[in-house]
Amino acid sequence: MGDKLLFNNSSDNEKNETQPSEEATIKPQGVWNILVVDDEPQIHQVTQMVLKGFEFDNKTLKFYSAYSATEAKERLKEREYALALVDVVMETEHAGLDLAKYIRVDINNHTTRVVLRTGQPGQAPEEKVIRDLDINDYKDKTELTITKLKTLFFSTLRSYRDIKTIDVHKQGLEKVIVASNKIMEFNRLEEFASAMLMQVTNILGLDENAIYLNTLSAFAASHRQDQYQVLAATGDQLGVLTEKDSEVIPENIMSLFEEAMRSKASLHREDYFVGYFATRSGSENLLFVSNVDFLSDLDHRLLEIFSNSVAIAYENLLLRDEIEETQRELVYLLGEAVEKRSKETGGHVKRVAKISQILAEKSNLGKSYSELIRHASPLHDVGKIAIPDAILNKPGKHDPNEWEIMKTHAQVGFDILSKSDKRILQLASIIALQHHEKWDGSGYPNGLSGEDIDISGRIVALADVYDALGSKRCYKEPWPEEKILSLIQEESSKHFDPALVQVLIDNIHQISILREQYPDEN
Repeated sequence: MGDKLLFNNSSDNEKNETQPSEEATIKPQGVWNILVVDDEPQIHQVTQMVLKGFEFDNKTLKFYSAYSATEAKERLKEREYALALVDVVMETEHAGLDLAKYIRVDINNHTTRVVLRTGQPGQAPEEKVIRDLDINDYKDKTELTITKLKTLFFSTLRSYRDIKTIDVHKQGLEKVIVASNKIMEFNRLEEFASAMLMQVTNILGLDENAIYLNTLSAFAASHRQDQYQVLAATGDQLGVLTEKDSEVIPENIMSLFEEAMRSKASLHREDYFVGYFATRSGSENLLFVSNVDFLSDLDHRLLEIFSNSVAIAYENLLLRDEIEETQRELVYLLGEAVEKRSKETGGHVKRVAKISQILAEKSNLGKSYSELIRHASPLHDVGKIAIPDAILNKPGKHDPNEWEIMKTHAQVGFDILSKSDKRILQLASIIALQHHEKWDGSGYPNGLSGEDIDISGRIVALADVYDALGSKRCYKEPWPEEKILSLIQEESSKHFDPALVQVLIDNIHQISILREQYPDEN
């Protein structure tokens, strides 16, 4: 018996209705939204009747009807449709074409599959119109059979599904890129790890507050040299970071970490994910995510990509921190070496560094700059390596010729340090050059005054004099605190920036205790 026409005004259509298979055991999950646009009510009825029980990809069909192009535009505002079956001739001869243009151009919908149908042969639109409006098919109602209609639905729904899959993957990758970029904005390891866990919620499409509501439980750790280091935790794992031993990892998570370590691969489950990634330096990084309703294959792939990106970024950040820490230690060692050559004790450079940091922070110069000036200031007197011992360690007052030689240490220090393009050494070169300039212009080597002196030079000048007066030198005993502050106040607007003098006075308690924290070495 041949395949029946759908729209031949015959009651035989009911006999061709497809019944659901009695052998089907898998319950459909979800629906495909279908929009039928036609001014003939019978077309709606027959379409739904013939496709009753139709399933594709474990989803059934849900039909929505519009009896004009105008009504269809309202329906399109309500939801997204997988397929729109559109009659060409309705309220006007080109109503269907106008609707197709509205879908593709006006509302920029290139996802919904659009199929035109007409009961009037010869009304087919031009090839250019079909191409430009991205019309996916054109069917003459008089030739459309039950089999052809089902074939049409299979092909268009398959196309829509694939487009949506690509779009979901694209959005997921965009989330990974955005999340990776956000965590790379942080320069401190602690901030980096916390930001990384926050971005996991974005990748999984969770509410931004979900991390605080324990919807997500996440735990990040790094393994190297047979030891685990906890990087960050959230949700019901947050308490781990408050333990005295921050490396205590819950037993259930540890067992999963060990399993991932043994297999050298990530673990994928519906209710949790354990990401594993080994870096070139030999560290193995692990990410545990759970307490979500369901982790799809896409979620796992995105978390895998994100974990890899995080591990690489973490490794680079760790390496950078190690390099910077080495650089900072070398700066301190060099600064202390200069002090010892001057037969001074070693606590001076550490105290000047901390005093400079406090003055910068209290002057609202920002945390980053304040830390930078702390790390650069120990080299303020590095130019003294070029000063002969007889002049450098002379217990009495220098004669004019000796004083001129002594003053050259500022320029020498600048010449040595300015050759580097590293931030710490660049700032250190400015400090070395300008920390003997005075607010009133009577300093050296260039006689700068006021704000022409870099703020770092003004800060270290004050910190250096304050601490030097309170320290024992080859030519003097330490001054009492009251005498030091009295002199500094007298030199406000002469030697020192008056605003910085006030900052020092306002924070003298915090500054004065540094001598106890960083005592001179005998």
